[in-house]
Amino acid sequence: MVEETIYERFLDQLQVEGGYLVNEDEKALLRKALWDAEGHRTTETIARPAACIAQIAGFSIPPDRCFLIVPETQIGKEHPFSSEKLCTVLSIFKYGGRFANALEMVRRIYEVGGKGHSCGIYSFNDEHIHHLALMAPVSRIMVRQPQSKANAGAFNNGMPMTSSMGCGIWGGNITNENISLKHYMQLTWVARPIAEDRPSEAELFGEFYNTETW
Repeated sequence: MVEETIYERFLDQLQVEGGYLVNEDEKALLRKALWDAEGHRTTETIARPAACIAQIAGFSIPPDRCFLIVPETQIGKEHPFSSEKLCTVLSIFKYGGRFANALEMVRRIYEVGGKGHSCGIYSFNDEHIHHLALMAPVSRIMVRQPQSKANAGAFNNGMPMTSSMGCGIWGGNITNENISLKHYMQLTWVARPIAEDRPSEAELFGEFYNTETW
């Protein structure tokens, strides 16, 4: 998700870093290679080098290119480039106007898939970072860091190091933390009788007490 005033420069820099910008014909070939007719990811293109993916799709790229760049404007289940790809293919979206427009696009992408896992933002604007954290249905927000490596923990970000990340009830998991030895420890709770401290219903329900309508 790239702001429109830097979009073209960003595309140029991605290519400097080893990206290959696909054209519309190559994008169509790539889609057929990455997803089958029912929309499932094809296993032979998962975690493969960019050149190998391009070859499977039916086109070639220069040998020094290490990832494929796919400009996309559409979001939804019928637009699979807005979903998880698990390979060296990067979808890039452009947004304009207020930052809230970017947040809305992010929200729509997570409705397609990926809830609970993670999101990254390259910004020094604390307000933007805060609003993303409030909106995104994810367990971790990485700020100005390489996403996949930072998610798993690093000495410079305080995240617990792991190879398995919980996605909370968003993703059907029991926890949304980075899984560590703590999660394999068995705890036994020993409860002894204590003096009863029973709250009233008014204390329990606060402003909602006695407000029900039938």
